This record gives sequence, structure tokens and C-alpha cells, in this order.
Amino acid sequence: MLGGYMGRVLEVNLSNGERRLYPVSRRIRELYVGNKGLGTRLLYDLLPPGVDPLSPDNIMIVTTAPMTGTGAPSTNRVNITTKSPLTGAIVNSNSGGNFGVHLKRAGYDALIVRGKAPKPVYLKITEDEVSIEDAKELWGLDTHETQEKLPKEMGKLVIGPAGENLVKFACIVSQERVNGRAGVGAVMGSKNLKAVIAGGKMKPYIPDEEAYRETCKAWREVLKAHPATSQQLPSYGTASFINICNATFTMPTRNFKYGTWEETEKVSGESLAEKYLVKNTACYGCVIACGRQVEVQGKKVKGPEYETLGMLGPNILNSDLKAICEFNYQADLLGLDTISLGNVLGFVMEAGEKGLLKTELAFGKIDNIPQAIEDIAYRRGLGEDMAEGVRFLSQKYGGKEFAIHSKGLEIPSYEPRGAVGHGLGYAVSCRGGCHLQGGYVVYLEANGPITVDPLTTRGKPGLVVMNQTMLEAVSTLGCCNFTIFTMLMPKLLELNARSALVAKMLSLGFLYSGNLLGKSLSMPSWTIPVKPPFMMFPQVKAHAQCTGTNFTMGKFIELGQRSYNIDKLFNVREGFAAKDDSLPERLTEELQRSEEPNSRVRLAEMLPTYYKIRGWDQEGRPTDKTLKRLKIER
Repeated sequence: MLGGYMGRVLEVNLSNGERRLYPVSRRIRELYVGNKGLGTRLLYDLLPPGVDPLSPDNIMIVTTAPMTGTGAPSTNRVNITTKSPLTGAIVNSNSGGNFGVHLKRAGYDALIVRGKAPKPVYLKITEDEVSIEDAKELWGLDTHETQEKLPKEMGKLVIGPAGENLVKFACIVSQERVNGRAGVGAVMGSKNLKAVIAGGKMKPYIPDEEAYRETCKAWREVLKAHPATSQQLPSYGTASFINICNATFTMPTRNFKYGTWEETEKVSGESLAEKYLVKNTACYGCVIACGRQVEVQGKKVKGPEYETLGMLGPNILNSDLKAICEFNYQADLLGLDTISLGNVLGFVMEAGEKGLLKTELAFGKIDNIPQAIEDIAYRRGLGEDMAEGVRFLSQKYGGKEFAIHSKGLEIPSYEPRGAVGHGLGYAVSCRGGCHLQGGYVVYLEANGPITVDPLTTRGKPGLVVMNQTMLEAVSTLGCCNFTIFTMLMPKLLELNARSALVAKMLSLGFLYSGNLLGKSLSMPSWTIPVKPPFMMFPQVKAHAQCTGTNFTMGKFIELGQRSYNIDKLFNVREGFAAKDDSLPERLTEELQRSEEPNSRVRLAEMLPTYYKIRGWDQEGRPTDKTLKRLKIER
């Protein structure tokens, strides 16, 4: 028996009320583990191609991972996989909170939801029974009110009015954490499913609990010792990147027209800590505590993170930090993704300015934004079209060249003309414009402790593949992506900070070996049978002990490759090809800075190399050889 798993996957059909166990073999668990890897494998197997994402035929899958709820630090993530109504592509939406822990305590590793209930319902899952309950009294409530009316002792996934009204970028909320991207909340709303709650007292089997507890303890110490996870993130949260990105021309400004703004400091993490921070908060079982709590309307609520500050701040020329806190709270209550929200607002402001549509929304004007947010959630007036996202808006009104998305998913708060490798990541990300599934190469190009030339294309395809692989593996293991910061050891970072020569050597080393590093990750797992240094990759040892398997660095890398390629295979089956690995003209043709000829994302220079390193053909499709190497069955 594999450790860490409960051994059961629940399948519920809301159309007919059928509840049953769905069989998942040991081989599938070993190959795809959990969270996004397992979620995509299940969706690929169960969902026929061509399904309308908002039809009853679409499937929503909630997955945990072996380490979820076992005491390992920063591992209590929950993943939601479905076909996106915003993009038509795969979406894996990952968040913290405690729902995953409660689902496992109820005795399940995953949940598969089919069909559509004839009336609003919520799903109740315990170790004793699974029931479909009437949600008439919950329908129409915001995400906080909904959770307040449900049993306090249970984990919850809920939607707000935006999900009920099928807003294409509606999110799902658990506690104050959000499964935010690509419209997973709309899929839940399309099924008349207001909430999923779970609870119980079951625990997973761990082969050697004492050894595993010691490893988890040591892992916590690693996180407490690393400067990124013990100082930077606890001090200012993800908002610590605001001033850094502004200084490196990666801060979206005026609907991504510019990469820096003179008033950005007013909405920085430092300003948030000084003026509005009440205390730090943490997801269940996390020692990093990157969350912010602020006071809004006399209530202590979740504060804005980097993405929200950037997209509802400089991107719309808003320097009012208090207003951003209020917009963030309003969006969370209604169940709206703040990344897409800020992008949609920016597009409409520019389109209105250019005379493409009529609107009172304007850059620098914030008094009417709360009404616009509400109009989107309830699909009122122009909000009806804004609820469809920027791609739809640009197709209806014009302005495709400044509709900032990839594959229909609005791009997050990193201006890629200031970090061109990060721009490549946006274009090739399987779920569309995503900084994390795009590889977060901006950390090496602009806002991290080691900085390579952000405007050269040299080595960037390989660095994107390398980062994507590592983040995919970490996410599939159920770990927070912030735990991958330990890959850059503190002593190395200290040398980098102290010595200009060391910093230059590291930068050149990454650039000139980037493509080789990316290609090296295509080696079969048996060629890297080693256990990596615990200080750099504690996830590998922890997963091996949790499951009782021989999990090596080679298998860790292969897991990341497999997870990414099964996502790509899903998209290929849905008709996506190389033409969809694209960005709007503003990012690829317009120079961000007239004096800097390389300040645009030169995709044509990078895509062929990226495909080659990935083992894909010229249309961006995984070859049979690649699928065979990764043991992926069609």
C-alpha cells in the first residue's frame, strides 16, 4: 500500500445523484502522484474532446496529494482541474486553505464532479456518507456569508455571485484562499453547485511515521533558514516584489503600455506593512506566513497580494492603497479573479479612451470601480461583456493588439517586455497567460537575487523548461511553489550578493548553459538515481518517506516533465497548436522603451528552440518518442 493516500476517489453525478468510487490504479498514482498531475490525467481519461466547458458534460476534479494533511510544511494545497470556459484549454487552479486536509480526513484523495443539479445544491462529504443538499438558502450569498452558514468544523469550497452568473473568470474560495484562474468558479456555478464541504477524522497511513516526522521537522528548519521564506515573504508577502518589479521595468502600467510608474511605491509591500497591515497569516500547516491581514470597513480581512496590487494599482494608474484593499475584498466576496479583473478594467479604459466603446471607466479614476466590479459579477450593462474577458471584448469592440492575454487567459502582473524569457513562459503555458505554469523566469531575470540579462533571448527557452519542470513537480507533489526557493542555497545567494564577480559568473552561467540545462531534464529518470541535497530539494526525501517509494531526483524531474506534457496533450486534443503559443502585438511588436531595441518579446527567436528542448514537433505537439519516454498513454 502506498503511504500518504486514503486510497479512494469519489465520483458524484449531480444530474442523477449517483455517488460511487472511481478506481485509480497504483501505477497511475505513482506516475501522476496527485494535485495537478493526477487531475489532468483523470480529466484526459474522462472528458471527451470538444465539450462545452459550461455544459453539464464538463467535469470538475478536486485533487489532493500524498503529503496533504500529514504535517509536512506548506503541503496542504488543493487543486481544481477542468476545461476552462475562458480559454477552452486545460485549467489547473491551485490554492492553499484547509479543504484538502478535510477531504482526506473524510477518506478521499480526490473528487470528480459530473453533470448539473436541477436546482442549487451543495455537496457534503464525510467519512460516513456523501449527500447532495439543498442550497436554496445559500444561492445569492457572497463567499463569506456562504462559509459562515456552513458547518465551521468542515473544509469548504464555495462560489459567490460571479460563479452563479457564470462570469468567465469567476473563482472558488476556501477560507480566504482562492482557486482563482480561468473560470473554475463558473464551471462550479454551471453545475448549480454552490459549495463542497468535507470533514472527518481519518488519517493516511505513513510507513515510518517517526522518520517522516523528523524529516518534516528538518524541512521546516530549512524554510525558516532560507532568506526568501524566512525574511522576504514573511516581512512583506508577495507584495515585496512591487518595488523590485517597478525598478526593473516589469511592472504593468496603463494596460501594459509601460513597465514602470513613478507612483508605484505608494502601493508597495513596504507601504502596505507600514499603513494597513494588521498581522501576517498562513495557510494550514505553513511556516512561511506570506499572507497579509488588513482592516477594511472595520473588518479584519485578507490583504492584497502582489498580483492584485499590480493589476488594480499601476495597471490602471491607481495609487490609492486603501482603495486596492477594498477592491480586493469586494472581488473575493463576489468570487472574481483579481488578475483578470484588473486586466479587463485596463483594457476597457484604453478601449474607451480610443473610442472603441462607451464607458465612464478611465485611467486614474477609481470612484466608479466598485460599481464596475459589481456589474461584472452580476452581468449588468457593459459588465455583461466584461464578464467574458479581454479576448471577447477585443473581438467584439476591436483592440486585439492591446488585449493582454495568451490563449484567452489574462496575463498577470509582470510586464514581459522587461523579462523576455518570462514572456515566452506566458505564451507556452498550457492554461494561457500564467506566471507560475509559465515557469516564473522573471525570478531569474528581474525580481530575484540572481539576475541574468532580462532582454536577451539566449538560453531563455531552456531556463523556461527548467523552471516549468521544477514548479510542475513541486505542485504535483502538493507543495506550495514557494518551497522551491530553497533550490537556490543561502550560501550561494550570500556569495552572489557580496561579490560582483560571482554575480556575473552566475548570470553568464545561467545564460550560456540555459538551453543545455533544459535539455538535460529530458534524460530518463534512471540516469539520475540520486537523492538530491536535502537543503535544496527537501520535497524529494519527504515524498519518498511519506509514500514508502524510491523517489529520486530523476523521478522528481520526470514527474514535472510528465505533468506538463499531459497538460499539453489535452490541449492538442482540443485543437491547440503553435499558433496559440502567442502574445498580443503590444508585447511582441511595440518597444517598451524606444531607446532599448530589445524591449519586446521576440517569440519567433525562442519558440523553435523551446519546442526542440521539450521534445515537441514544430507545431508544439509532444512527439511519440517524448510520450513514450515519459510513460504517457494517449
